[in-house]
Amino acid sequence: MFYGVQATGNGHITRARAMAPKLKQAGIEVTWMFTGRPWDKLFEMEVFDDYEWRNGLTFATKAGHVQYTRTAMENPLRRFIRDVRNLDLSGYDCVICDFEPVTAWAAKLQGVKTIGIGHQYAFGYDIPKAGRDLLGEKVIRYFAPVTLGLGIHWHHFHHPILPPLIERYTEALPVIQDKIIVYLPFEDVNQVIHLLKRFRDYQFYVYSPTMPNRPHEHADHIHVRQLSRSGFRKDFSDAAGVICNAGFELASEALQTGKKILVKPLRGQLEQVSNALALELLQLGQVMQSLDASTIATWLEQSRAIHVQYPDSAQIIVDWLLQGELRLDKDWVDGIWAQTIQTPL
Repeated sequence: MFYGVQATGNGHITRARAMAPKLKQAGIEVTWMFTGRPWDKLFEMEVFDDYEWRNGLTFATKAGHVQYTRTAMENPLRRFIRDVRNLDLSGYDCVICDFEPVTAWAAKLQGVKTIGIGHQYAFGYDIPKAGRDLLGEKVIRYFAPVTLGLGIHWHHFHHPILPPLIERYTEALPVIQDKIIVYLPFEDVNQVIHLLKRFRDYQFYVYSPTMPNRPHEHADHIHVRQLSRSGFRKDFSDAAGVICNAGFELASEALQTGKKILVKPLRGQLEQVSNALALELLQLGQVMQSLDASTIATWLEQSRAIHVQYPDSAQIIVDWLLQGELRLDKDWVDGIWAQTIQTPL
């Protein structure tokens, strides 16, 4: 099996981490490939053994906005085309793509059937979408096209969409009510820290790809951490809530572990603004369109968590792959969702 993963954000990698041990336990040999992030920025990747890497494509952002002009200018298209042409998939009996464009386009050019596993493939159905974004819709449709897409979401919306694919944690620590995880990688970390300084009754654990360049030593309730999977998992395990951008995977983990959610969607990114809309419609979390102190204050004081127990989608997908039929059956999907339990806390 060949499995391509978009590595621009951590959500796709997190899904791959959930799949990796299940595939290995099933005796399936996998060649993993990651694109969209520099090689030296990938961390704690041991579960994928000797994975492959290509440059791929990514999105340029600034201060919480997608910058499409910079995205077009900064992506090395010649290198991308060369990587697509040079990736030989003929020796694999199964090709899987988590919104990874080199794998998707190489398979398309070679006439190889490809299974897409990821949140973006849910957008092929009539799910909540925020506004009319023709460019965003085209990006989702053509960025990493596949033969059959297994879309995942927080709700099925009466379509053959699967529940979130979540890495299972073994920790079950008592929640610290004033502990809040903050992960806003597309925002200015200095601005985030300045915003949180006023809320001294809470302890904020801020994970960021960049460190602040302004002094914050007097903000004893703000703990800035470099990106670390093990460190994040430790802090996440006993936190009461999460403030994050509106990516899919972290919000899913928060729902699975019963943590309240406040999201700030990345402007200009159809997936994130639509995720924010879906969270509101499903009453699973709250949304702020900008870094807003009053919204944070209300959320901290009044919001309550929703605990959603999702079935083990990773194991379900592996079992489905082993059957070899590779089609979506409505009864099968309905039976999966019947295992979901939602509880207000």
